[in-house]
Amino acid sequence: MAFCEFPLTMITAFELFRLGSCRSYSNGSPCNFKSFHPHLLNGHDGFPLASLKTLTLRSTMGAQLSMTSPGFIYEPYEPREKIPFWQRWFTRSGWRRTKNDIILELKSAYAIAKLRKKGYSKTQFYNEAANMYKEINTLIANGDKKSLRKAVTEKMFSALKNEIKQRETSWSKVYWEMVEPVVKIRTLRARLIGVDRKDLNKVFIQLTLEILAKQKFEAYDSKGSVVAGDKNKEVLVQDIWVFEKSLFHPGACWRLCGRISPKKS
Repeated sequence: MAFCEFPLTMITAFELFRLGSCRSYSNGSPCNFKSFHPHLLNGHDGFPLASLKTLTLRSTMGAQLSMTSPGFIYEPYEPREKIPFWQRWFTRSGWRRTKNDIILELKSAYAIAKLRKKGYSKTQFYNEAANMYKEINTLIANGDKKSLRKAVTEKMFSALKNEIKQRETSWSKVYWEMVEPVVKIRTLRARLIGVDRKDLNKVFIQLTLEILAKQKFEAYDSKGSVVAGDKNKEVLVQDIWVFEKSLFHPGACWRLCGRISPKKS
């Protein structure tokens, strides 16, 4: 993760404002799909989907409550270490690695293909993701938990609420601004999470995006004095955000479901 012209003390301050990027929501440890849901469901053509055993909750009155989010990141993205050409093509370990790389890419391709059947447009989604990125960061900076709840999943909201509470113990106010347009957005991974073993159309999709954007940041104490950052300086920031959407709930919208810490080079 590269920061341009950003002193170390200010890097720490900025990361505290956003509390870095997504660790598993409450305890800061990386999300692990297998520890939550060890079972997989095979989709069409043998592609695996994450599956959930209990997909709805029934109250004592017999009412059915629909699940709005799986509550975890399926196969969190992690950069693959580069291996030499000779090792990839002339060793057994290289062949296994190549096979695994192909499987990972096919999973993403399959998820995107299914999403396209629902009218997905990459250009339109990237514009929406950039707007959400700006909106959510602004809400975090303003401490607007009421509006934030609508833009993120329940699990993510719980984590962000704790982040805001922790930040407010040190800073009275925060200024944050994104310099538009974003520098770059690209899709790193796409995954499907199956909801019903008998109906493979009932799925959630998660798209992991890398977002590079220039930002401005400044924090103040209770007296209005600047204690961190400089709103006159632009900083290039790399984030990896995971957006989630139900493909079977009518009118479902994209929401932020997690953040992943970029690997520092």
